[in-house]
Amino acid sequence: MPKNEKKHKEESRHDGKAVLLKDGVYEKELRRLQIELVKLEEWVRHKSLKVVAIFEGRDAAGKGGVIKRITECLNPRICKVVALGTPTEREKTQWYFQRYVPHLPAAGEMVLFDRSWYNRAGVERVMGFCTENEYMEFMHSCPEFERMLVRSDIILLKYWFSVSDEEQEKRFQDRIKDPTKRWKLSPMDLESRKRWVDYSRAKDEMFSYTDIKQAPWYVVNADNKECARLNCIHHLLSMIPYKDLTPAPVKLPEREKSSYVRPPISDQTFVPRVYKPE
Repeated sequence: MPKNEKKHKEESRHDGKAVLLKDGVYEKELRRLQIELVKLEEWVRHKSLKVVAIFEGRDAAGKGGVIKRITECLNPRICKVVALGTPTEREKTQWYFQRYVPHLPAAGEMVLFDRSWYNRAGVERVMGFCTENEYMEFMHSCPEFERMLVRSDIILLKYWFSVSDEEQEKRFQDRIKDPTKRWKLSPMDLESRKRWVDYSRAKDEMFSYTDIKQAPWYVVNADNKECARLNCIHHLLSMIPYKDLTPAPVKLPEREKSSYVRPPISDQTFVPRVYKPE
């Protein structure tokens, strides 16, 4: 199938109706949804809501891409991204959820987890970084932990980005070829390619324990990045009823007149003008 024809057949959801993602539609829809995200953010601040969105999935599934598009136009003081690294030796001895709790939102905040406490059910399980007892304790504790979050008025959304074996291979090859993306390809990512079936089994078992009524998993078909981004953002917006509190346009005040004389411009140190306008 020609590339353009395939692209035209991809769909995103828009107010319950199918929208064909033809050329130019992605940019238009993304802009519209980002404006809605700004409205949602203002509503979260105004109503003192607490929102947590978890983004999980295989390596190169597109989690970082959708997080980037969600936060692109938002206030980083209200919408925060959490992407924790490898736990320290001290953190390894803590209660497992302890390192994540300080990052949970206060009233009027949104927190997006680029990977989360589900590391234990995924990479730690597959790579043997946790014991069988630690793994089973997580599986039993996690649903209770999340129910506790929901009871404390946190809006908890969990997204799993699903990508095919063929598409992941293609994205890994793209990262190898692109110097600006090569840092994304860690030794752990390469190891995950060899353990595709193990990760599939771990994901299915994780869902069997943690796909709970109070905090269900929402699966995003991520083989097409653009559709995945739009569908995920659209769904997130649909999960939190909000009203448009966009402030009215403001009128800039006139600058006050002053006799102040600024120092000569030659006293300042400027960045070299390597690039100049025509």
